[in-house]
Amino acid sequence: MKKIVILVSLVFVSSSFSAQENKYLTIKEQGTFSAGGNMIKSEGTFDPLLPWNIPQGGQTRHGDHADVFYQIPAHPKKYPMVFLHGYGQSKRSWQTTADGREGFSDLFLRKGFPVYLIDQPGRGDAGQTTKPGQISANPDDQTWFTQFRIGLYPNFNEGVQFPKDEKSLDQFFRMMTPNTGNIDEETIVNAMSAVFDKTGNGILVTHSASGTIGWKTVLKNNHIKAIVSYEPGGFIFPEGEVPKDNRGGAGIPMAEFMKLTKIPIVVYYGDFIPKEETKAASLNF
Repeated sequence: MKKIVILVSLVFVSSSFSAQENKYLTIKEQGTFSAGGNMIKSEGTFDPLLPWNIPQGGQTRHGDHADVFYQIPAHPKKYPMVFLHGYGQSKRSWQTTADGREGFSDLFLRKGFPVYLIDQPGRGDAGQTTKPGQISANPDDQTWFTQFRIGLYPNFNEGVQFPKDEKSLDQFFRMMTPNTGNIDEETIVNAMSAVFDKTGNGILVTHSASGTIGWKTVLKNNHIKAIVSYEPGGFIFPEGEVPKDNRGGAGIPMAEFMKLTKIPIVVYYGDFIPKEETKAASLNF
C-alpha cells in the first residue's frame, strides 16, 4: 500500500510541475537595438573641459531612429512578427493589457513567433529627435476614451469588452505618450525599412496611424512578407484612382502599387464604428 501511495504522489507532483512549467515563456534570445535615423552636427569646436550645462558647438546629435525590443522563443517559427503602434501610443500597445492580461507580444511568443516591438522615431524609447517640437501637457484622457470607441465619456458602449474598473482605465490612460519632436512620415518609413534590414523577412503588424506607414514600407523593403493592419488610418492608391478625402496621401505609380498585391494582407476593424456621421467628432474618420 505504501508503494502505491508513493507512486500516485510522484505522478501528482510530476503533473503539477509540468502544468506550472507550461505557464513560462522560454526565450532563446532577447535584446534591443536602434534602426535608421539621422545625425546632425553643430558648427564650432567642442571643448571637453567646459561644464556639461554650457551650450557649445562642434557636437553631434543622433536621432530620428526607431527603437526595437525583441524576443526570440526557443523554437522559433520562420517569420517574426514586427509590431508598430499607432498615434499617441508606443510599443506598450502590444504588451500587457490595461487589466493585466497578456498582450499580443506574449501571445505570439507562446505560438513560437519571434516578436519585435517598435517605438517609431520621436515616440517612447525613440524620443531623441533632430527637429524640435512642442509637447503639450493639455489634459486629454477623455478624448482618448472616445477615440478608442470605449464609449462617450463617462459612459461605456453597451457590450464593450474593455474592462470598466478604475484601475484598468487608469492604466489605459497612462499608456498614452506624446511625440517628442517634429517627425515626418518619410523618416518613420525609412526607420521601419531599417528595422526590416536587421530582422530580415517578417510579418508587419500595424495599428491606426501606422497603417499608411506599413503600406509605404512595403514599397521600400522586400523583407515584408505579409501585413496585418488593425484599423489603418489610411490607404494608398494608384495615381488617378485616389478617393476623395483619402488619408493615405497622393497616388503612387501603378508599378509601385502592384508590390502590395504580391503579399498577403489582412485588415481588421473593431466594434462600434458609426455607420454614418455622428455628433462625436472623434469618431468621424
